[in-house]
Amino acid sequence: MALYVMILRPSWRVPIGMCSMIASVLVGVPKRVWTVLGLGFLSCLAAQAALAADCPGHPDALGISRTLVVDPREHPRIGTMQYGETLPLADHEVVLTFDDGPLPKYSNQILAILAAQCVKATFFTIGRQANADPEGVRKLVAAGHTVGTHSQNHPLTFERMPIEKAKQEINDGIASTLAALGGDASKLAPFFRIPGLLRANGVEEYAASQGIQVWSADFPADDWRHIPPARVYDLAIKRLEAKGKGILLLHDIQPRTVAALPRILQELKARGYRIVHVVPATAERPATATVPQQWLLHPPSETIAISRWPKIPRFVFAESATLPAPVLSDLDWRDSELIAHARRTHGVPLPQPAPWPQPHFAPINAASILPVPAASVFKVPETMRVTLLAANSPVSHPEAQLAAEGPVVSAKSRGIISRQATHLRSTAQHNPRAGHAVRGVSKHAGPTRKNARAVRLASLKKR
Repeated sequence: MALYVMILRPSWRVPIGMCSMIASVLVGVPKRVWTVLGLGFLSCLAAQAALAADCPGHPDALGISRTLVVDPREHPRIGTMQYGETLPLADHEVVLTFDDGPLPKYSNQILAILAAQCVKATFFTIGRQANADPEGVRKLVAAGHTVGTHSQNHPLTFERMPIEKAKQEINDGIASTLAALGGDASKLAPFFRIPGLLRANGVEEYAASQGIQVWSADFPADDWRHIPPARVYDLAIKRLEAKGKGILLLHDIQPRTVAALPRILQELKARGYRIVHVVPATAERPATATVPQQWLLHPPSETIAISRWPKIPRFVFAESATLPAPVLSDLDWRDSELIAHARRTHGVPLPQPAPWPQPHFAPINAASILPVPAASVFKVPETMRVTLLAANSPVSHPEAQLAAEGPVVSAKSRGIISRQATHLRSTAQHNPRAGHAVRGVSKHAGPTRKNARAVRLASLKKR
């Protein structure tokens, strides 16, 4: 019931994001509390209408949906481009931020565009720019915007510069901006953005020790690059749609930002986005009550699985001693003596004994495993040798074969071979092509059937 009483308080503005939640609660509630919730839902509708009423002369203005009060000491670093946390925004809530000003030529136009939509933003000023245009800093505060700092000279070396120099850049930027505000520290927020988002642990630790909140961003529009205003608009809307909410990074010293900003604000209103104004907590203005999960861009829920597995903790082992690495001699037990001898010869220290038991093998008897082959294995019988020689003989004519066989051939064999030779000469005379074919066969294909018979007879005679 305390929630219902809070909703009915006239001085408490209900965020627009809660209207849809209250509307969903109205379904199925008991009648005795329906009236109270119904009045709360009506206050939501009134809150939406109040956005236009807060911007006189601009009934279709975007306006701001709520003011978020943050304590820099509780959350020292925000912006998912570099850190794990961001501002505790609801879906379709946007925080506008501008860097590098003031620069009168363009910063004044940015202020006019924001005023036409009754939108509040956070500006991160450069110290030397504040020295050059202190009136521009005072205009930001007079328009109701939040003013933070962005170093004194905007060096793009924060990630590698000495910490003492980084401290000086931070402190000088704060001093210059504070001087432009007449020394009124209540008008300067303890918000700081590192130039180029070039973060460093030392810088972040120093800022946290001073109660300064370091801002990154959730998505940029790349308006510092040499791109047309249409591209700035496309990147801002596309990246916002991809994340659904967050901190938008822009620059109030760029002409392309001046050209793209009106269209960006119109599209935010058309797509149902709401602008949130962020201010620092003070003694009179306590921080907005939140829970830790709200500071995550997409907090896990009971219906949506966590996108990443939980991190594995670093275990502390009871003993850190490790076993010695195996030495080369442990890899091949058969060559251990040779390796040890080689190391002794070349002055290499011997390996340490292995920490585990070594196997013992019986000596190898090479004679029992690999017997010496007998001489008869390599002896080729004479008949086989004669036959192989005859088969591979290059002799192509019977007379030459007869001369090669020598006197061991019988008279009968000589007669057979002579008749064969006469027959071959006769065939070659009547058919030269046939004779050529016969000579070719004799030369390349080895002996004919009759020649083979003569060779066998010669072999038998020799035996």
